[in-house]
Amino acid sequence: MLKTTFKNFSPAVEMRNPVMFVTEISMVISFIVTIDPRLFALPETPVYMDFYISVTVLLFLTLVFSNVGTAISEGKSKAITSSLQKLTATITAHLVTEEGVKDVKSSDLHVGDELVVRKNEIIPIDGEIMMGSAYVNDSSITGESRPVMKVEGDSVTGSTILLSDEMHMRVTQNPGDTYIDKMIQIVKNTTRTKTPNEIALTVLLSGLTLVFVIVVAAVYATSTAYAAPVNIMILIVLLIALIPTTIGGLLPAIGIASINTVSQFNIIAKSGKAVENAGDVDTIILDKTGTITIGEREAVKLIPNKNISVEEFATACYMCSIDDSTKEGLSIVKLSESMGASHDLPAGHQFVKFSPETKYSGIKFGNSYIFKGALKSLKEKFNLSDNFMEAVCKEISSRGGTAIPVAKDGTFLGVIELNDMLKPGIKDRINELHKMEIKTVMCTGDDEITAAFMSRESGIDNYVANSTPIDKYNVVKSEKENFRMVAMVGDGTNDAPALAFADVGLAMNSGTQAAKEAANMIDIDNNPTKLIDLIFLGKQILITRGALTTFSIANDVAKYFVIIPAAFYIFPQLAYLNILGLSDPLLAITSALIFNTIIIPALIPLALRGVKFRPSSANEILGRNILLYGIGGIITPFVVISIIYFLLGSVGVAW
Repeated sequence: MLKTTFKNFSPAVEMRNPVMFVTEISMVISFIVTIDPRLFALPETPVYMDFYISVTVLLFLTLVFSNVGTAISEGKSKAITSSLQKLTATITAHLVTEEGVKDVKSSDLHVGDELVVRKNEIIPIDGEIMMGSAYVNDSSITGESRPVMKVEGDSVTGSTILLSDEMHMRVTQNPGDTYIDKMIQIVKNTTRTKTPNEIALTVLLSGLTLVFVIVVAAVYATSTAYAAPVNIMILIVLLIALIPTTIGGLLPAIGIASINTVSQFNIIAKSGKAVENAGDVDTIILDKTGTITIGEREAVKLIPNKNISVEEFATACYMCSIDDSTKEGLSIVKLSESMGASHDLPAGHQFVKFSPETKYSGIKFGNSYIFKGALKSLKEKFNLSDNFMEAVCKEISSRGGTAIPVAKDGTFLGVIELNDMLKPGIKDRINELHKMEIKTVMCTGDDEITAAFMSRESGIDNYVANSTPIDKYNVVKSEKENFRMVAMVGDGTNDAPALAFADVGLAMNSGTQAAKEAANMIDIDNNPTKLIDLIFLGKQILITRGALTTFSIANDVAKYFVIIPAAFYIFPQLAYLNILGLSDPLLAITSALIFNTIIIPALIPLALRGVKFRPSSANEILGRNILLYGIGGIITPFVVISIIYFLLGSVGVAW
């Protein structure tokens, strides 16, 4: 950390931060004055020499403390990078070839390669499960010790451990482009591109600094013209007090800390702008399953139609679900078997995969079929009608369950009831979004009754029932046309257009490659609810930057009332500005400069961890910032400078 601190003294580094660059130039000038005051025709008495030395040392410490904040942030980045790099070691992979299974180095794998991973082996690289299901230990990536069930179609991450069974996987990322490699690159890239808000703030700070440089130069020129030049060292202190050194010194640390925080959330952010956008979001689009609800829907009941036996319906459910490798498909098979389903499949059968467009799946054999899916889709596709079955579906939906009717050759055989529950605490999270005046929209493939029930129970503002991929895109488009910032989460190829169009698109790492490429953030934990956390994080970053800027500018105003009367003590007309009644001008100026120096390290912990965020409206946040950091920023310097002045005087310092 010490090495990084002094490395950042380089003018090439400081020039990226105009406020601190001016501070560094001021330190160099003060150092030259201290060496030989005669170069500037300044007094060389012991009192003034002590003052010159004090100013030089304090300016040096101001730069040190500013660089320490950045160094701490960079140090955290390096620690995260080191822990991730330990996971990138080359291991043996079992490559499937035409000649059989061949052992190769994981560094020699390519996208499209097929691998076999066996029980208790490390998954060598990022990929997608082609065949099999098993529990995977993701703790090396997520920190979560509980194994995660992975099934066909799910994504798996390199360096995680397969705990059970055997699986076949397809490589989806080349070495160097894996999740861990991207995380390392993001965290390592501490000299990242500045976000739009950072650029705007830097421009503002640069403008203020330039104005005050001109003002101080004009004061010096004017005083010289009247043959009463002000001591240049006093003007240097005045300049440093005028320019916003506090936020200028902390801004790089805040930026790097925000990237570190995102990575600690196990999120790949493709750009700093995406994180910043999260703080400005005012519409959030949420899926029902896995976001509003727990997401592990289980078959809890098989309800056969009139004149259909339990065994016959159970067999039909088994046949149309045996090829369904999703968790709910596995639960239907398990329940069907427990109710006496036959395992015999008809000759010449073909399985039909589920798709978001058709909304059904099942089995075909000859001219016959058995399909399970959405009531509306089955009715429209196969011209089905059954008042009893429709009533059963509505009754299940009214209780918040999901009704999956099963049809065979033009008739309904019965209904499968799936149960899913609201996620614990989701209602409170939705309420927090409402406090921030963020509109919530739920998209679900469930029918109108289920969607209305879940929307009502969770507190969601609007919902879209029987949702298709184009519906999600249209919701994003509609909200953006109303000049709103939109965030959404998705994991399927069909979600890609909406993810790409949204201002914040969060894709699940277990999702398809298309979804991950379209989104500007990827969640390695595959937790859709994290989109809400991401918005809170974005808000916290923006509020932290705003709060410290408010405090910095406010305490600059307070310092004016200390330094200006002291700097121009030869003008009695300015005496009324000496609110604190400080009688020793040089001691007052030194006290103000000491405060200016120590306030930066005092605020470094706040800059790194962020201002505590409470869900509130924009007006409430602005009011709280002005009250706490604005008024506090004015009062604090008066109190602390008075204490410093008193302490210096009490130990015999008098200039």
